Amino acid sequence: MSDFTLDISGILKHLPHRYPFLLVDRVLECHAGKSIRAIKNVTYNEPFFLGHFPGRPVMPGVIVIEALAQAAGILAFRTAKVMPDENTQFFFVGIDKARFRRPVEPGDQLILNATFQRQIRGIWKFETMAVVGDAEAAACELMVAPGRSS
Repeated sequence: MSDFTLDISGILKHLPHRYPFLLVDRVLECHAGKSIRAIKNVTYNEPFFLGHFPGRPVMPGVIVIEALAQAAGILAFRTAKVMPDENTQFFFVGIDKARFRRPVEPGDQLILNATFQRQIRGIWKFETMAVVGDAEAAACELMVAPGRSS
């Protein structure tokens, strides 16, 4: 049993990102302090496909990582029991062990998985993996930290 799911209106409340950089379409399940599973539907009309690559559109690996970071961000906000606003946000501060196993193309449904590992001195660490069907597309360890706007 999941703690919660989110449709797009709930995601907009949990992330400060907006078009064209909002990369989470739905949260399938999230267990605060533990894990999240979300969806990014990859469509041909994504702005990055205009130049990457016109003859064979492939989602840039850094955009896949950003989608994973956004899913981890939702988990971080729910775990911390705060919502993003003009004063409170989580910032992506590190990445380790990034691996890209399969290209992500228009028509793919990217399943974004993030598992909370630990929090040390304000740095939150997550183990993440993006999957298309049964195939791993990308995986990495992500670090985020809470920050306040000045």
